[in-house]
Amino acid sequence: MQITEIYKSIQGESTHAGLPCVFVRLTGCNLRCSWCDSEYTFTGGHRRTIEEVAAEVERLSPAGGLVEITGGEPLLQEREVVPLMQRLLDANYSVLLETSGERPLERVPAQVIKIVDVKCPNSGEPDTFHMQNLEALQSHDEVKFVLSDRVDYEFARDFVSRNLLDRRVNAVLFSPAFSKQASGARDASACLLDPRELADWMLSDGVPARLGLQIHKFIWDPAMKGV
Repeated sequence: MQITEIYKSIQGESTHAGLPCVFVRLTGCNLRCSWCDSEYTFTGGHRRTIEEVAAEVERLSPAGGLVEITGGEPLLQEREVVPLMQRLLDANYSVLLETSGERPLERVPAQVIKIVDVKCPNSGEPDTFHMQNLEALQSHDEVKFVLSDRVDYEFARDFVSRNLLDRRVNAVLFSPAFSKQASGARDASACLLDPRELADWMLSDGVPARLGLQIHKFIWDPAMKGV
């Protein structure tokens, strides 16, 4: 498979935020979100076998723990990434899969925790979520919406309500988008949507969702890679 990087850091998002995690970042994505902070994954990378990737994960975290398969869009390499996830599960790792939900999810191993990033209107990639994937969601999965303004918020709020999303998954996550030019300041000034404003909307509407911040961008320079 084509791999951009493998590294160990602190998980910055989802209900696992704050935990040590090994990230396996695959190369390639078929979407072009306006706020994407991982454009360096679109091309390049290095060919690695499943055995090589698993060995690097074990080197970085020999006692097991959390592993996230991310990208790019990892399910573009489904043929290789599905057996990789199963191998990591068999080795007693807890496996997260970060995916847009544009690709079918039915072949993802049942124990994998899917974190599905449904694209909102201002991402530039609306209507790319594969609606049949709602049936593939399990009670341990999570669904994330990255928001840049009120239009995105209302889309996410209504999507959650219309599809009874909070009853399907462990967590619904609303996260303000970061400017992809952000660098230096490790605070909310680079958020495209003020987290306090988002919190006010969520409280006013009683949205059954969790407000999430990308905490790695508050720990390190937002432009830093490999964290």
